[in-house]
Amino acid sequence: MNAEIDKYKGMRAGFATVTTLFFMWGFITVSIDPLIAALKALFSLSYAQSSLTQFAFFMAYFVVSLPAAALVARLGNSKSILFALGVMVLGCFIVPAATHFDTYWLVLVALFVIAGGITILQVVANPLAAALGPPERSHFRLTFSQTFNSLGTYLGPLLVSGIILAGGIFAVTHGAEVTPELRADSFRRIDWVFLAIAGALVLLALFIYVFRKLLDVTKPVDEGQRPSITTAFKSRWALFGGAAIFLYVGAEVSIGSFLTNFLHEPDMLDIPLEAAGKMVSYYWGGAMVGRLVGSVLLFLVKERAPWLLAGFACVAALLCIAVSQMQGETAAYLALSIGLFNSIMFPVIFTSTLERSSAAPAATSGLLCLAIVGGAILPILYGMIADRAGLHAAYWLPAAAYLLIVVFAVVATRAKIYQHGTTSAAAGH
Repeated sequence: MNAEIDKYKGMRAGFATVTTLFFMWGFITVSIDPLIAALKALFSLSYAQSSLTQFAFFMAYFVVSLPAAALVARLGNSKSILFALGVMVLGCFIVPAATHFDTYWLVLVALFVIAGGITILQVVANPLAAALGPPERSHFRLTFSQTFNSLGTYLGPLLVSGIILAGGIFAVTHGAEVTPELRADSFRRIDWVFLAIAGALVLLALFIYVFRKLLDVTKPVDEGQRPSITTAFKSRWALFGGAAIFLYVGAEVSIGSFLTNFLHEPDMLDIPLEAAGKMVSYYWGGAMVGRLVGSVLLFLVKERAPWLLAGFACVAALLCIAVSQMQGETAAYLALSIGLFNSIMFPVIFTSTLERSSAAPAATSGLLCLAIVGGAILPILYGMIADRAGLHAAYWLPAAAYLLIVVFAVVATRAKIYQHGTTSAAAGH
């Protein structure tokens, strides 16, 4: 009995360690939002061109997911986490090189490298969070970790916007000349942010190294025993769920990416970019609150979770349509409130797909992780629409995505749950 108690004490410490990773990658991921506004101004980019930042970042999920799974199987948990943190530090150091040479494409390389490290972290940390404790509480641990991930997404824009969207070219009055010295100051502020993140990652790596034995609680799966992701392509539900994840992540990232510029517009709040960037925290903070409330609602509705998904997606679609037709404070706060209804979409789509897919849960999960590439594709389309018809009109794209998710949810309510030998818990985004 005492041995069992000691075992779970060690696991709790390990779980607390893993949860810091969820916070960190959430913070870094949404720090890209104010960076987009800064790069757009510094390099005189169109909305479509500036959306390449998200393309570079989220394309890493598509490229790195499968190699990451092989890496984790070979190195184990703690070594894979340390390797991932090292990759992220390398990416952060590429940013000062990009600003030194005044090169946008090198910034994109840096973001791809950073996101590659985050992808490895996700592959390790999601199943590890489920394994570090009693099996019957695995769903609670995943939800708890996702809450800290959301805390990171709330703090990221709030802190980063106050640095990179203040001073430099953003301190000059409208119509004033932007001098090389002002551009250099803005570049330095971007450098400071990423060097600070690199420092935090190094400290986190040292922390992980000290507690590494607490994390190696699961055995790597042999190559021949791991289900191939190709089997998921034979399941209609796995493909259907992958399409829903693609649309959800694409819609969420598209809105968040350009929200700083949208709130800055004269027909919206007409506030400085720094203030607008800080307000984006409310968009991501809404997702954090929604996850807390949504956890209670999902506990109450249980097997009717797809109906709750349909309701949330429908409200999100209606909000997007309203924002496309309105201006001023009302439109601004409606746009920010979309984050609240994004909250439960990823986990419910994930679990609903796992339950109905005829492929093995591991294979289905792999396909769903690849579908996160929607965060790379839809923002480019969003930017193209914004360049041609304005940011208001661009909200029709996420509106269409949310309505298609409603279709997924309604169909899920009528589909039979596939009985697997074992059921796998979903990981959050």
